Amino acid sequence: MTHAVRNEVFAGLVAFVSLIGFFAARWGSGNLRHLDEWALGGRRFGTIVSWFLIGGDVYTAYTFIAVPALVYGAGALGFYAVPYAAIAYPFAFVILSRFWNVARARGYVTSADFVRERFGSRSLEMAIAATGVLASLPYIALQVVGMKAVLVHLGGAFAVSNGELALTIAFVLLAAYTFTSGLRAPAAIAFVKDTLIYATVVAAIVIIPAKLGGWGHVFDAAGAALAARAKPASILLAPDQQIAYATMAFGSSLALFVYPHSITSVLAAKSRAVVQRNMALLPIYSVMLGFLALLGYCAVAAGISTKDTSSIIPLLLDRYFPPWLSGVALAAIVIGALVPAAIMAIGSANLIANNIFRGFDSGRAHGDAHLSKLLTLSMSAFALCFVIFVPTAYAINFQLLGGIWMVQVLPAFALGLYTRAFNPAALFAGWLAAMTASTAMAVATAAGGHGISPNMTFVFFGQPVTAFIALYGLAINLAVCSVLSPVFALLRLGKGTDATTAADYA
Repeated sequence: MTHAVRNEVFAGLVAFVSLIGFFAARWGSGNLRHLDEWALGGRRFGTIVSWFLIGGDVYTAYTFIAVPALVYGAGALGFYAVPYAAIAYPFAFVILSRFWNVARARGYVTSADFVRERFGSRSLEMAIAATGVLASLPYIALQVVGMKAVLVHLGGAFAVSNGELALTIAFVLLAAYTFTSGLRAPAAIAFVKDTLIYATVVAAIVIIPAKLGGWGHVFDAAGAALAARAKPASILLAPDQQIAYATMAFGSSLALFVYPHSITSVLAAKSRAVVQRNMALLPIYSVMLGFLALLGYCAVAAGISTKDTSSIIPLLLDRYFPPWLSGVALAAIVIGALVPAAIMAIGSANLIANNIFRGFDSGRAHGDAHLSKLLTLSMSAFALCFVIFVPTAYAINFQLLGGIWMVQVLPAFALGLYTRAFNPAALFAGWLAAMTASTAMAVATAAGGHGISPNMTFVFFGQPVTAFIALYGLAINLAVCSVLSPVFALLRLGKGTDATTAADYA
């Protein structure tokens, strides 16, 4: 009976947000056949809508599932996600507010649009676009992984065929209302999603530690349990983890806001001030993320044991929440997947339509959303098939690669906002070298059969240093760009035409 109440609350909330997604097409008066209206909400979102949208974009269902699971498995190292989100906001405050200016002036929909016009290089444009798409697809798939963990846990009709039937229905609904309403759908649903997640986190940090004897007991019990494992961990960082922790936090912060879905959400803001205001306000989410990570210690202290770490949070919530609140919390996780998955699908579709197909579909009307709409359906279908047919471990490995790859767009995109000192051919060579080297490093970490690791160890001056692979790649990227740019200048290799003007950035 208790499970029936939980499942009914869950189903009711998910159905409710699906209706919101379809009715969002009536929000505002824009023509949804136009790309700006469909993909960017008409570029009219104010501070409040943008706050919910960008927050819903960054803090996903996978975050809700994976961050506590990482803390549960690795101890203190899993907390790198908390500072990296905080570090990302000052970076985004400076970089994305400047990008917003030039994007509004020039009508850009993607970061690759800017790179094309800034450097006059078709190959560099396609490199940036392909990186965004490749990094986004497994990220969308991992939202499905988070949903699947909840559906399998719910049991009954939700778990038929290992949750795949319910997943398929959910993603058909997602694809349908995204196709119909565009970015307005996740923006509207984000209000409900964030409200439910905040309520869940507040309830969890009040109820669960109290039932476990208080935070002091949680830390003591978690510390003892982690230390007693076959592969010991700790609630404090070990000295040999500190560089890995710091580089993962810093490197991940560089990637967070250059993902296509983050760019899409930022470009929907109505002014530069809205972007800056949100970057000042969004660290509030990092406070929530810190408490969410602590639930990993609660799960350890509670003695929860499972081979599937994705199920840790559903098991913890079910054990200590009343059935109706457990239903609300589990619905929040699934709704927390639908919002970012929709934005990710839109962002990826825009890159393919605007920057990859552009040269092959010259008959397409400029600003027409039709191709992006169709591609959004394809993105959603691909993500669903990826999770159904590819083991979860591989999806996680690809997502780790995605974060490593996204950092490699920074020289062309972020530095390009301030300087054209780098030759576009050198930027392309740097990108190619970094992508090749960082991918090879990541694959090499999987040689032991334990999957890809985001970190790799090298010996510097006789001391082993374990650090985030993305930063190794970025160092290679910048080195190649810096060396080849003056070489290409001596060879009189053209720097391309800059279609932007100083006024576009003001």
